[in-house]
Amino acid sequence: MSRKFSGHKIRVLRKELGMSIKELAEAANLSTGLISQIERDLVSPSVNAMLRIVDALHTTMGEFFEDMPSHKRPVIYRCGEHKMIDEEGMRRRVRVLSPPKHIHYQVVEIRFEPTEDPDDAVLSSHEGQEFGFVLSGSLTVVIDDVPYDVQSGDSIAFDATSLHTYINSSKEPCLALWTYTVPIY
Repeated sequence: MSRKFSGHKIRVLRKELGMSIKELAEAANLSTGLISQIERDLVSPSVNAMLRIVDALHTTMGEFFEDMPSHKRPVIYRCGEHKMIDEEGMRRRVRVLSPPKHIHYQVVEIRFEPTEDPDDAVLSSHEGQEFGFVLSGSLTVVIDDVPYDVQSGDSIAFDATSLHTYINSSKEPCLALWTYTVPIY
């Protein structure tokens, strides 16, 4: 069985991740001209260049060969590769656990710090559904002005188009896993 390399797949994945050619070139420590030529299948990358591109796109080498269905291949997102987001105004720290190329859902770990003033909690709404599982501590999820207390070991699922916010009224941080059906980070 012959396996043909496809530079076009690099372009597709790069665009799915919202990266420019320049950003990919910088992340892979390669020239923008070389990335452009590889994407247009004008040149075949060296193994070293391909490994750098694979690393920068958080994927596997097999992703870029035409006879391998990508939807069946697992993706490993290594410790240390997770995107970290500090939402200081909301008193929470988010670690994105799902790889960037998974565009149908997003899994994050959220550390909710104690809420100083529940009246300052920021209400939000967005497309999709949310599912949360509290690993430790407790959290109040307010959905359309109705508070729901979620304790360690509990989970909650709701329509994210409803106005909602999160309040940690304890003195300890709350650690939770959260899934969004429409990625927001």
